[in-house]
Amino acid sequence: MEELFRPLIGATEAESVRALAGTPAYVYSEQLLRRRAAEVLAFPAPYGLKARFAIKACPSAAILRLFHSLGLGFDASSVYEAERLILAGIPAAEISLSSQELPADLGSIVRKGVRYDACSLHQLEEYGKLFPGAELSLRVNPGLGSGHSRRTNVGGPSSSFGIWHEKLPQALAICAKYGLRIGVLHTHIGSGADPEVWARVAGMNLDTLRSLPDAHTLNMGGGFKIARVPGEKQTDLQVVGRAVAAMLEDFARETGRHIRLEIEPGTYLAAQCGAIVSSVQDIVDTGADGYNFLKLDTGMTELLRPSLYGAQHGVNLYPAKDTGRRLPYLVAGHCCESGDILTPAPADPEGLLPRELPEAAIGDLCVIEGAGAYSAAMSAKNYNSFPEAPELLLRCDGSLALIRRRQTLEQIIGNEILP
Repeated sequence: MEELFRPLIGATEAESVRALAGTPAYVYSEQLLRRRAAEVLAFPAPYGLKARFAIKACPSAAILRLFHSLGLGFDASSVYEAERLILAGIPAAEISLSSQELPADLGSIVRKGVRYDACSLHQLEEYGKLFPGAELSLRVNPGLGSGHSRRTNVGGPSSSFGIWHEKLPQALAICAKYGLRIGVLHTHIGSGADPEVWARVAGMNLDTLRSLPDAHTLNMGGGFKIARVPGEKQTDLQVVGRAVAAMLEDFARETGRHIRLEIEPGTYLAAQCGAIVSSVQDIVDTGADGYNFLKLDTGMTELLRPSLYGAQHGVNLYPAKDTGRRLPYLVAGHCCESGDILTPAPADPEGLLPRELPEAAIGDLCVIEGAGAYSAAMSAKNYNSFPEAPELLLRCDGSLALIRRRQTLEQIIGNEILP
């Protein structure tokens, strides 16, 4: 586990990033992205595996193309993500679309070859009207969820994702009405590392499959938890996979049906593979009974998770002059927003938790770790009119490649119209 928390970006690399692209900037490790892809592709599946990257985690074209070259497929959460994949050169046949919002032009994206996953009775009805007699994927809420908070739990009664399992007869009636065949059963429970929870959900899914005679594939979604800081649990894919694989084998012996498995990790594939390189802009304190604050040139405009979830991220400070002292700092973002704190208390965005860091000076480099997933893709973009930060790829040979330029102010206001 110790190697999980080694700095992704050291002082030398951080200085190279600042020289090339300025700060703040996202940096992704190609070497680690390849390693995580290999781990996911080795997930146990006795009758075949299709691993898909959930692109909502990190939709940069360079990373999408890298994962495609390694054999991963893709999970899109909106029609815009599906179109973005196609624009990045990903074949439509490699894309599965599972969307909360019914696409305005569902027919167009499906005719391009994207597989559609109906997530509600209404979506199923609309698909049936457009494509009677076709095969599709059906997302079912199995009645169980998992996650570090309600906001990351996408299964169970508090989640609107998928068709509630008790409404499966209604879904089957719609399928019969339009002659639809359910080829894929899709479920997703959230973020979890407990093999017993995954086994319970697998059992629920296999019970559902007994009602779906045409189904050949079980998609169990993603949500494989990773550890960003010491003390957090990380999913062992082999342990979880073996438990699910054994149940698929039992199902095959019982029914004669060999069910192919799909998984859709996002966090697991990307989170530990990225970091944000920033600079210390100011250092202030609020007196003897208050706090020492490091003010960075990054914040919720690049990383929203701490403000939203109380999520924990590693913080590495690289002082230009090391005094040998360590001090407790609250690391603050650059937004005019009291909630823009990068070191909240665990799972408590209202709480504060100072970090012991080397004594800092203005201009020092500070790297926020674990920012490869739900960071560039899920930020308070353009708040206070800060531009989108650039993205760089740290290649396997140690070189840096710019994969997204820093946004300009002209691009921020480009769509505004003055009456």
